Amino acid sequence: MYYRNRFAGLILLCLMATSCASFHPQPFVVVPQSPNCLLRMPDSNEIPFPDLLRTYNGFEPGRNWMDLRPLMELRIENAYYGPGMPRHGLAGFLGTELAQYQVSAHGLRLLSRQPMKDRPQNDLPVQRLISPVQARYHYHRFYYEVFFKSDTNSRGSVLLGANSVTGLDRLSVGLARPETICNKTSTQCTVFPEACSVSIEMKIFVNSKPVSILWGTALRDVIEGDPQHVDLRRLYAGRLTPVRLNPRNRDELKLPLLPGDHVSWRLQ
Repeated sequence: MYYRNRFAGLILLCLMATSCASFHPQPFVVVPQSPNCLLRMPDSNEIPFPDLLRTYNGFEPGRNWMDLRPLMELRIENAYYGPGMPRHGLAGFLGTELAQYQVSAHGLRLLSRQPMKDRPQNDLPVQRLISPVQARYHYHRFYYEVFFKSDTNSRGSVLLGANSVTGLDRLSVGLARPETICNKTSTQCTVFPEACSVSIEMKIFVNSKPVSILWGTALRDVIEGDPQHVDLRRLYAGRLTPVRLNPRNRDELKLPLLPGDHVSWRLQ
């Protein structure tokens, strides 16, 4: 009986090992092409470089808004001025505060903040520009600029939050009259101050070190010199999967990076 059970256990382990081995996806492969290289996915689908960001989160160059997806980040830098001073330029400028948020499947998570000394008491600290209620929504959409007609023709960047894509779409339609959904009682809309700068970033790893880079950064932008070897691994089905490319081909180094990418390179 002991040997029979042991043999059955060995068979089960072999089956599990075979199953795990078969789960490993095929690598990504950069395919040289003109005018744009293609990225062959592990499922054999081929995507031109300019379409990779759109595939990830629907991003379209020139569009006024962008959906935020997990592992993307929001970097918020808010400028503070003395009482009664204009909220632009150097006159009355006191300093800035920084807040970094990471997008997750459960909302926005505050990663870090850099407060300033002697911030005016009547001004919100940077980490309170986004309310805790809005941070907990599962889906967020960022607008670079929204025009408010009834508020002295002001302009500002806007963050929408909802628990579904349908909810985001409904809020977006409402931005035709932004004052109706972006008001002081809203928990689904943040209008950033005029003196506030918001950038979309993402976390990657370069030579094993975590780095926050701007959305839209290409592989060539994070390596230096003329490397002889470039190793890129990208998340696919929850695993880091190799990306095969030729570092000697400048066009292949135009590959857009995505959140969670691991890049390593060496000159020799």
